[in-house]
Amino acid sequence: MIRRHSLTFRLTLLFALASTAVLLVLGLIVRASVEQHFQEQDMTLLEGKLELIRHALERVHNAEDVDNLVQQMDDALIGHHGLAVAVTGTDGRTLFATRDSPFPQVLLERVGKPDAGQPYVWETPDGVPFRGIVGTLPSGMRGAPPAVVAVATDISHHRHFMEAFLHSLWLVMFGGSIATGLLGWIVARRGLVPLREMGDLAAQVSARSLDRRLPAEAVPVELAELARSLNDMLGRLEESFRRLSDFSSDLAHELRTPVSNLMTQTQVALSRTRTADEYREVLESNAEEFERLSRMIGDMLFLAKADNGLIVPAHERFELADEVAALFEFYGAVADEQRVVLRLQGRGRAGGDRLMLRRALGNLLSNALRHTPAGGRVDVKIDIAPDGKTRLAVENSGEPIPAEHLPRLFDRFYRVDASRHNAGDGAGLGLAITRSIIQAHGGTISARSSPQGNVFEFSLPPA
Repeated sequence: MIRRHSLTFRLTLLFALASTAVLLVLGLIVRASVEQHFQEQDMTLLEGKLELIRHALERVHNAEDVDNLVQQMDDALIGHHGLAVAVTGTDGRTLFATRDSPFPQVLLERVGKPDAGQPYVWETPDGVPFRGIVGTLPSGMRGAPPAVVAVATDISHHRHFMEAFLHSLWLVMFGGSIATGLLGWIVARRGLVPLREMGDLAAQVSARSLDRRLPAEAVPVELAELARSLNDMLGRLEESFRRLSDFSSDLAHELRTPVSNLMTQTQVALSRTRTADEYREVLESNAEEFERLSRMIGDMLFLAKADNGLIVPAHERFELADEVAALFEFYGAVADEQRVVLRLQGRGRAGGDRLMLRRALGNLLSNALRHTPAGGRVDVKIDIAPDGKTRLAVENSGEPIPAEHLPRLFDRFYRVDASRHNAGDGAGLGLAITRSIIQAHGGTISARSSPQGNVFEFSLPPA
């Protein structure tokens, strides 16, 4: 199981690691600088002694001067503790050497090589560290070959200083890491206070308080976008919850009427013995209610699929005017009975599922006929918009729909006239299904009213 750590712990850890890395890099830089300083200091001393020996050798002109060289070098090196010098002739004879000269053979073999002037560090058998250089210096004797000179200095005090320095450096780094970690924890805790406040406020949101919003203006800039996203999510949840609540109430109300009718008719039929014809009438009435329930359930399943994007229309091209003409034939008898004139204008091709779009057109025509008074008319107009979309408008004469109802005409179970709720004019799902079909085809649908009547119009992408 993966253990999850808090954001405060992660920020503290990252802050401590970053500060430790910075301290480590600074420590290494300081160490390298101190080492470089000691090396330069030693090289200055060694080069100075080489210069001193050069002057001494330049005054050697004969064998007697060679004998005096030892005394001169002893006098010149008085007080220079830890300094080792060896002067050797090309014949291998040692002209001068300090006591217990610790020069290794590796250093002496550098004579005449490019790295002869570079410092070389070694330790004597008793563990004393030295840093030295080797070179050749001419003497004052005419025709004499140059002498080999090796100079070294004891660097024990440098080593001791560096050991103490590194010990202090590691202690400072350890203490600094702990201190920065603690400071990072405090800073992270204080910096995350707005986030915790947002969490506390979000925890208070419930089904009864979906209208609460996070103060996006009162939080840091980095959290403002998160607060706005959460507020948008709460808005969508509030709207979805409201629609679900309204839908549940409407659905229960719609189902209650047919179920109540079925129960009442069945109980009345069973209250006494009846003839076969009477039972047949009851069953026929029940069958009508069952058919109404079946249509409602089918419509609800269709809308549920539409809400979840499960409607996948077929793709075919057809003429909308032909579909409208076929529907005019279907509704012709109803229109003649109500003395309503059906008229079609224009043509336009559409692409999509022919049966689904015919259902949407049928719902619009049925709705228009149901709300058109006797002697009125229903006009269907088809044209092509400038952007290439195919538009279809169903216009019926009659009483205009009040403006406050227009935005909700396509909601489920919504009726403008509540007095006609159970007048047998459907369950109030036709327009909702029509909108779902049009949206599934990538189109849009709207409704508007005018003094002459009402218009329902949808547009579809180019075929």
